Amino acid sequence: MDANQKTLPVWILIVSGFFALMEIFAAFALCLSPESITEKVDLGASGVLYLIYMWAARQFALGVILAYSTYKKSVPMLTISYIFLLVMFIGDAIIGTLEKENSMIIASVLMCVISSGMLYVLDKGGRRSEVGSRK
Repeated sequence: MDANQKTLPVWILIVSGFFALMEIFAAFALCLSPESITEKVDLGASGVLYLIYMWAARQFALGVILAYSTYKKSVPMLTISYIFLLVMFIGDAIIGTLEKENSMIIASVLMCVISSGMLYVLDKGGRRSEVGSRK
């Protein structure tokens, strides 16, 4: 999709909006109730809450960026957001593998597939528009 094309398919905006809300809710859950997300972590240990708040800030920032790019219906911004999501979930898959946590592995692989699919659709739409605008 090029700069002249203003519309994105509604389903892309719905999925992106859902991801944005998911990231923002995760940030709030980490701040308000970290024990519900980090069951294996001793929250009384020195520096742990600091790391959890840093994690929450990352989740919140990604949620806001996804929400803004969805609101603006910006293909380049959505592409960058999904690249960030893909890299983040690849990291989560590696961590899940190292920690032997099957639920984390499955969730992160699923999110990698969805992020890759969204990148493919955004790129495919962009190529189709470029070809159509050259005529």
